[in-house]
Amino acid sequence: MIERHRSLGPHSGLEPTRPPVRAEVDPDRRRMFTFFSLATLAAGVLVSVIASNALPFRYDSNLLFIGPLLVIGFLLAEQLTIDVDVKRVGWTISFTEIPLLLGLLTAPFEVVLAANLLAGLGAQIGRRAATHVVYNAGVLCLEIAVPFAVAGMVNQAFHAVAPDWFGPVIGTLTSPLISCGFALAALTVLGGAMKVAAGARLAARTLAVGLLNTSVGLIGYEVAIGTPWGWLLVALVAVAVVGLYRAYSDLMREQRDLEALSDVSLSVARSGQGTPDPAGPEHVVSLAEWEPVAERIQEQLNATRVVLRLRLDPGGEVITLVAGEPMLDPAVRAAPSALRDDPLLQLPGSHVRSFRSLEAPEEVRRALRQRGAYEALVVPLRGASTLLGAVEVHDRVSRWRGFGRADVRLLHTLASHLATAMDNRRLLARLRHDAYHDPLTGLLNRTGFREMGGEELRRGRTAVVLRIDLDVLTTVSEALGYTWGDRMVVAAGQRMREALDGAPLARLEANSFAVLLLDHTEEQAHEVAQHLREMIAKPYPLDRIVVEATAVAGYASSAPADGEAETDVDTLLQHSDVAVRAARNGEDGVRCYAPAMGQVFLRRFQLVTQFRHAIDSGQIEVHYQPKVALPGRQVVGAEALVRWWHPEYGRLDPDEFIPVVEATGLVDALTAFVLECALIKIRDWLDRGMRMSVAVNLSVRNLADESFPDRVADALQRHDIPPELLTLELTESSVMADRERSLPVLRRLHTMGVVLAVDDFGTGYSSLAYLRHLPVDEVKIDKSFVLGMGTDLSDLAVVRTIVELGHSLDLAVVAEGVEDDISRDQLVGMGCDVAQGYLLSRPLPEERFEAWLEARTKREIDARSETVLTLLH
Repeated sequence: MIERHRSLGPHSGLEPTRPPVRAEVDPDRRRMFTFFSLATLAAGVLVSVIASNALPFRYDSNLLFIGPLLVIGFLLAEQLTIDVDVKRVGWTISFTEIPLLLGLLTAPFEVVLAANLLAGLGAQIGRRAATHVVYNAGVLCLEIAVPFAVAGMVNQAFHAVAPDWFGPVIGTLTSPLISCGFALAALTVLGGAMKVAAGARLAARTLAVGLLNTSVGLIGYEVAIGTPWGWLLVALVAVAVVGLYRAYSDLMREQRDLEALSDVSLSVARSGQGTPDPAGPEHVVSLAEWEPVAERIQEQLNATRVVLRLRLDPGGEVITLVAGEPMLDPAVRAAPSALRDDPLLQLPGSHVRSFRSLEAPEEVRRALRQRGAYEALVVPLRGASTLLGAVEVHDRVSRWRGFGRADVRLLHTLASHLATAMDNRRLLARLRHDAYHDPLTGLLNRTGFREMGGEELRRGRTAVVLRIDLDVLTTVSEALGYTWGDRMVVAAGQRMREALDGAPLARLEANSFAVLLLDHTEEQAHEVAQHLREMIAKPYPLDRIVVEATAVAGYASSAPADGEAETDVDTLLQHSDVAVRAARNGEDGVRCYAPAMGQVFLRRFQLVTQFRHAIDSGQIEVHYQPKVALPGRQVVGAEALVRWWHPEYGRLDPDEFIPVVEATGLVDALTAFVLECALIKIRDWLDRGMRMSVAVNLSVRNLADESFPDRVADALQRHDIPPELLTLELTESSVMADRERSLPVLRRLHTMGVVLAVDDFGTGYSSLAYLRHLPVDEVKIDKSFVLGMGTDLSDLAVVRTIVELGHSLDLAVVAEGVEDDISRDQLVGMGCDVAQGYLLSRPLPEERFEAWLEARTKREIDARSETVLTLLH
């Protein structure tokens, strides 16, 4: 409940209509104010009795006209006021001093007192604001009795030197000071006291305005009685002043209305702004955020009460906020859904509806009585597509006639602005939600996770970022479609959300999730990770089949073991990603980040960024391993193998940098470089009279590139090399990765005459049906079978089967990994076509390979010469 103090009585001169500090008046202070009001009334009656006895009553027949005129004058002075808002404090400028001065000059004390009481209390009752009638009656008596007493004493003291109007002027000036003093005292009793300096400034301004009003009244009086037809001149001036006042008052009203519209819109627009909320786009806004809006509407319309009924969430609960005096029946505060029969809340259209107790039907009067109101303005708050709530305004207190057209227009405009501002706030909340949340799962996205995690770290809290990657998602999407893959992601996210019990959860990428664990140790984070992996591993029913998934997890803490706290959530995300990659090679699938992991991935990053420079600067070399025909042992070709001599890391194993190069898309540059070196070497051998082939390895990206056959054809034509001298080796897995795209590429290469070989045969999808559909010319037996052939009968059987299978399909068979004579002899016995391995030679640089060829050729010549000599003998 919001309650603020209203003016405590008729206004004289310049007075505060409400205290600058909003306060809730407790029952004790209300009781104190009751005693203060009784004391004020007693003082007013006592001073009035004394003044009546001290001042003789002078009867005049003109009193029959003067009395009613004074009543009218006091009523007009009470109604023709100027309200000014200065720094959120309302001030009222009135003209009560003018009829008071005229009464001092023309009428006895009793007549003026009666006129003031009749006008003041009548206005209060007319405003339906008679809750402080005792206090007001006391002040009204003092405002007349003290000026008459002061005027009498001044006239008596200065009758010889001062004009007759001097005493009444001095007496009149005491009236606003009395009113101001008692108003400040009442505020003090009610708990809204002003500082001494502020009170002094208020008294000075009140005296200045009172002096101005008194001067105007005195001048008008002198002109009216001292000038022929002076009363007409005064009347004309009064009409002009009233017209000027009305114009100025309307201008001030428009200015205050614009300020109110701006304040209401800004108050609503600024409410609800904060950090991303994992619960959803529409979050509950506290009533405190709407209190300034309700108070501003109450202040602007000068109403006793404003009731806001707002539905902050679509389809959600309606809140009721009351600013001002409490409603008589608390049940009326219930949501509109429970008040369907309330006639005030039937809101067709979007216009303001006005209800008055005197002219309303019985059901409306009953509803007004429940609210404790005589008059009500009700307007719905309609958004773009829904009813957002309603505004009720009860009983205007500043004018006895109630709400006017200007009030209705203002309330309609306020309601339109309020509804628009609420719609805008909802739109802003939706935009903020979409910016920080994943549209598929409703979880936080990477941006929202970074914002929330960064906020917690800035508060000094210890955080653990746990990253979980869901496996088999790609397989599900390719087999069943991406819709089912998305359903699997949603299901996994829902399982983790339920298991985490409110901890922030985000979906970073397609199958990657992140959890923010606050104030957790690394041991606790490890337990949470294991639990989440168990939840994810439970079967997923998808389209009448059940899919089982696995997950790997890695986590990083903001409080590492060395005591140096980490305050960057991006770094924690990066470290947890490194830990996930390490977890893929671990046994339990969960790893904690260690600084050594970062060095490994930093090295991989350096290899990727330096690879192109390594090709251009000659760090990348092509080595050649010879291939020898069986059983004659003639060198028929070589396999081109890439080597990298890194200036910092030294000799790098191909298994270290080739997967990184393939993953980053640089394998095309590597293949082009090796192919160019191989063709240059073949051309060199042809020019020297040697016809040998070179085998170049292909990656899955080469087989998916439709333009790759054209580039191979251009290279063969440029070096004038027969296509059968170029062998392109491919793995079974690379072909099966995307058969629809790789098979057309292979057919085009085969049609060109390029020899195609299946590398590492026997380790992948090997089958007779598979080979029959591939346009290949030879198969290469994986070295793992050849190496175990001498000790493992099963490996020997596999090799024999592959040789027989290849020959049955008219394919040449190449055996890799030949390292001893026994293996070579066994292969010869099986009928294998070509051997390759350390028994013959390791991969050699170009110069050493040329030297090996030269030595091999010399040995063969010497061997043939020795045979000839033996035959001659």
